[in-house]
Amino acid sequence: MNWQADEPHNALPALPPGAVLETVRVLKATTEARAALAALDQAAYRMPNPTVLLNSIPLLEAQASSEIENIVTTTDELFRYAQEESAATRPETKETLRYRTALFSGLTSIRTRPLSTTTATEVCTAVQGRDMQIRRLPGTIIANPATRSAVYTPPQGEQVIRGKLTNWERFIHDTDGLDPLVVMAIAHYQFEAIHPFSDGNGRTGRILNILMLMSTGLLRSPVLYLSRYIIRSKDEYYRLLLAVTREEAWEDWILFMLTGVAETARATLRKIDLIQELQAEVRSRIRESTSAGSNSDLLDVLFEQPYCRISSVVARCGVSRPTATKWLNELVGVGVLDDNRVGRDRIFINSDFLSILMREERAVRPNQPTLF
Repeated sequence: MNWQADEPHNALPALPPGAVLETVRVLKATTEARAALAALDQAAYRMPNPTVLLNSIPLLEAQASSEIENIVTTTDELFRYAQEESAATRPETKETLRYRTALFSGLTSIRTRPLSTTTATEVCTAVQGRDMQIRRLPGTIIANPATRSAVYTPPQGEQVIRGKLTNWERFIHDTDGLDPLVVMAIAHYQFEAIHPFSDGNGRTGRILNILMLMSTGLLRSPVLYLSRYIIRSKDEYYRLLLAVTREEAWEDWILFMLTGVAETARATLRKIDLIQELQAEVRSRIRESTSAGSNSDLLDVLFEQPYCRISSVVARCGVSRPTATKWLNELVGVGVLDDNRVGRDRIFINSDFLSILMREERAVRPNQPTLF
C-alpha cells in the first residue's frame, strides 16, 4: 500500500477488506467474546432494578473514553454532578458528562432509524456541545505532540470523506455473513481512519461501537465499559490502528478488539455480582436498623446513584422531608452512608457502592499522543 504519514490518505481502501478476516484465531476469540457478552447481557437484564447499571456504567464509560483524549476528571466528581450537570464548574467534568448525553442521544436515534453518518454527526455534535459537520477544510494532521511530526493524515476533501462514510455505512448493514463483533472492530478502525470531523472522532467512534452492538441485538442496554480496556492498552490500541493502515494487519487488530469485549464483559459481570451482594446487605441493614422498614424505594434511591439528596428520597418514597431526613441520618449512624455538606445542601454517599464502581480503574498518564 502506498501510504505516507504526512499525505492525506485519500487512498484509504474501501470495505470490506480484501484480507481473510475470520481466521481460526479470530473465530475462537469471537466465540469467547460472544459468550462473555451474552452472560453480561443476561445478568443486566435479570437485575431487579436495571437503572442501577444504566446510571453508572455509561458514566464510567464517559469518564474512560474522555480520559483517552486526556480529558481527565474523577469518578467522585462525575457522580456528584450526574443529576445536576449545570452545577458542575470544571470544563473537563462538563465535557465528560456530555459524552453520556451523546450516548443516550445515539440510542434514541437508532431506535427509529439505522445507524448512519447522520447518527455519527448527531453523536459528535452532542459530544462537542456544538454543531459538528463533515470536515471541509484541508490541514487536519495527527501529529506526535513531542516531535510534531505527522503520524497520520486522514482523507481530505468533503466529497472524498462522504464517499468513504457511505462505504462505511454500507459495510455495517451489508456484512456478507461476518460476525457482528468482527464488523464492529473493522468499522471502528475505518471510522477512525476516515476521521470525518475536526474534533471528537475518538469519542464518537467509541460510542458508535456500543450502538453497533445494540443495533445487532448483542446487547439490550449500554452496559459494556469498553473504554476501560482501551485505557489500559492505550499504546497498543494506537499501534494496532496504525498497523492496519501501514500493512493491513487486520487479524491483530480484530483480536485486540475481541479480547477487549470479552475482558470488559467479564469485569462488568463481576461488578454486577458485587453490587447485588451489597444490595442484599444494605436491604437487611435498612430493615434491622432504621425506621424505614422494608421500603424498597429507599433501596433503589441508594443504588440508582451513589450520591443522593433528601429531596430524592422525598420524591421517590413519597414521604415528608423530616421522615426522609430521619431515614438518611439513621443510615449514616449505622455506617451505610456517609454525608457531606455542599453549600446549603447535604449529600449522602453510598461509599461502598461507589467503591465497587471505581474498582479496577486506572489513571491515564497525561499528554500521551492521540494518534487517531
